[in-house]
Amino acid sequence: MTRFAAWLLYALVAALGHLPWRWLRGLGDLLAWGWQRAGARESKVAARNLELAYPDLPAPQRAELQRAVLRTTARQTLETLRFWTRPHASNLALLRTRDGVALFDAAIASGRGVIVAAPHYGNWELLNQWLAARTPLAILYRAPESAVGEAFLRRVRADSGDRVTQVRAEGPGIRQLFKLLKAGGVTGILPDQQPKAGDGVFAPFFGVQALTMTLLGRLAERSGATVLFGYCERIGAGPEFALHFEPAPAAIASQDPVEAATALNAAVERIARRDPAQYQWTYKRYTRRPPGSGEANPYVDPERLR
Repeated sequence: MTRFAAWLLYALVAALGHLPWRWLRGLGDLLAWGWQRAGARESKVAARNLELAYPDLPAPQRAELQRAVLRTTARQTLETLRFWTRPHASNLALLRTRDGVALFDAAIASGRGVIVAAPHYGNWELLNQWLAARTPLAILYRAPESAVGEAFLRRVRADSGDRVTQVRAEGPGIRQLFKLLKAGGVTGILPDQQPKAGDGVFAPFFGVQALTMTLLGRLAERSGATVLFGYCERIGAGPEFALHFEPAPAAIASQDPVEAATALNAAVERIARRDPAQYQWTYKRYTRRPPGSGEANPYVDPERLR
């Protein structure tokens, strides 16, 4: 039953993904308008995150940024449905520029293993497809609560050459990544999701303390792997992208977990500031607060964080 439901979901997504780009763009803008009009979760979370991250930005400018975030988020959602259900070669043809690929190739050639830190910026699913076309790849992911959702993700993130291994962000999966990196393999990690309590430390992100993963730093420090930041940034008015790879700061592999997390967040923040509308501000990044701070969850009681 799970496999059938996942197949049915894929069929529906594929039908939507085959719509012309201009239709998807229009549907995305309509969805964004609906979110804001209805005061949907996406609209409220984006507004609160922007208040926290840009406290000095005049309210009218922050409201305009919020609208831009919602438009970009909605378009990205529909855009990803298309990428998941269309041939990877046609998706990758939308990459107009490729910056830093020599860094990536050199990192693989070193044989030390490669960690690609991919923030929620631009379209990270297109980055996954580029990586899979270049090299065997392990993707660390947090399993959805729904068995149908997980079966669907495993199908759309697979590649025809069986070059993608999807690894759960759990104990056995983490050990698998250590072995992969020690053998010179490549893994992709989304570094800006809030980890479970006990799996991270607090470090500043846009001037606000955020619970930040320590896994990436531990993997880098213990395996000796090269860490690169990678992202596919939207450019122009149409469905066009620029691929970027950048070296990570050395402190990201520090034995001090707070120092490593601080370097990680600083790098993600710098990328997000390139074009704030392309960052995933609809995610509740600051839910957990530092112990003993007296701060409340800002998405429940927004008056107490600052």
